[in-house]
Amino acid sequence: MKASEGFPVRLRFTEHGKVRFVSHRDVARGFERAFRMEQVPLAFTAGFSPRPKVSFGLALSVGHESDAEYLDVELRDAVDVGALVGPMTDALPDGIDVTGAVALVARAPALQESVTAVDYRIRPLDAHDEPVTTDVLATLLDAAAAPDLPVTQVRKGEARVVDVKPVIRHLELVHVGDTPVLELSLSTRPRGARPREVLDALAAVAGVDGLAEGHVVRTAQWIERDGARMEPLEADALTRTLEEACAS
Repeated sequence: MKASEGFPVRLRFTEHGKVRFVSHRDVARGFERAFRMEQVPLAFTAGFSPRPKVSFGLALSVGHESDAEYLDVELRDAVDVGALVGPMTDALPDGIDVTGAVALVARAPALQESVTAVDYRIRPLDAHDEPVTTDVLATLLDAAAAPDLPVTQVRKGEARVVDVKPVIRHLELVHVGDTPVLELSLSTRPRGARPREVLDALAAVAGVDGLAEGHVVRTAQWIERDGARMEPLEADALTRTLEEACAS
């Protein structure tokens, strides 16, 4: 890779604890500050107000936790990407941990355009702010068999009624210890839906009132190409491409 092309890197990180109430913009500021503290050789945009070349994946809703968030950053120089993980975690706010880093191929597709599915684990609450019972979750699961699941989506101040049933890829009732939870997988293309919207649609069909989103964790994100399903650290990794070239 030529020096003029920069050195693109993808980071995976988690968000747990109180940081779930921090906005996406503030998380981005936290990373920019951590990059400066660790003297990471960032590449910058041209113009009167240069900005670091950092782009995030799908924004995480405020109040949600995550095991799998991603950002792409372009560096001026090649670095040992594995050596970024520990120092970056130390420099970031409590609750944000960097869990992986890879060098990317040049001109890798943007994360927001590449991710095609996201997984969640949801522990809804009832009208009394108590975790809902297994029976209630089973009722929601049955509602997913309805021919359509209409819900009102609000995007950029505009409200419209959409059917979220095509967005749902998988819905399952499982137990984490003694606690019943829903595992939910959603498509992001051609359109997506938020867990809150899916719960609202299921609750309306099931006749369940007062259902709150409760505790939500984004557990995984996926990039799918040519029948292959890959975690974003794998999809456009430079080492993966080199290994494939050697194999062929």
